Amino acid sequence: MNDGFACVVIDRTFSNYKARGNINMEQVKMEQDTGESDKSSDEDTESSGSEEDSSEIDEEESERRRAECLEDMATLEHQFSALKERLYEERVKQVDEKLEEIRAGKAQDYWRPLAQLEENMTIRIQVAGILKELRLQSIQCKFESEEVAARQNMESDKIILYDTVKQELEDRIRRLEEDRHNIDISSDLWNESQSLRRGKKKQDPLNPERRRKPVTVTGPYIVYMLRDVDIIEDWTHIKKALKQQSQKRKSEF
Repeated sequence: MNDGFACVVIDRTFSNYKARGNINMEQVKMEQDTGESDKSSDEDTESSGSEEDSSEIDEEESERRRAECLEDMATLEHQFSALKERLYEERVKQVDEKLEEIRAGKAQDYWRPLAQLEENMTIRIQVAGILKELRLQSIQCKFESEEVAARQNMESDKIILYDTVKQELEDRIRRLEEDRHNIDISSDLWNESQSLRRGKKKQDPLNPERRRKPVTVTGPYIVYMLRDVDIIEDWTHIKKALKQQSQKRKSEF
């Protein structure tokens, strides 16, 4: 029994009992009116004793009808309370059944919104997966670009470092070679000067003929009035220039 049906039953029952009460009250009223009319019609013919007897009968009948109406109203109230309790029990039963259907996942009011929520969840999971893949691709591209930039920077720094070290080593080698050539030239000149001094010491200084012996020179000649130190210095510069020129030619080839 649903709520509407129970309400209809209660309304109909209450209406029936109300109608019965109204009918009984109308009957009592009609009987009273009839009694009054009979009483008024027999006033001229009946005596005062008969009037008292009829009034007592009417009062008894009215009390009886009144008691019946009160009994009917009590019965109606009892049935109304019973129907109300039954309606409450039916509603509780419906609520329990609805809860059982919801727990079992069979209620339409439950599984339809649940299906919509599951569909929304699936769509969100798919969107999150696509977003994850795109972010991973972006991170991978950024990583690769930074890796390439770091490798190029390292190669550039390596080339610069190689050129710097090479230039430093070449400068050091050049200075060492220059120092070596200077030492060789100085040692050669020093050896020559020592040999000349030894030759002079072997000559007899007391023999004036040897010192005054004329030097035979053929062709044009130039007499340098320079000291030995200046000659050695000039000779060193000349050898150094010749060596640098030969190194440049080798590097060009």
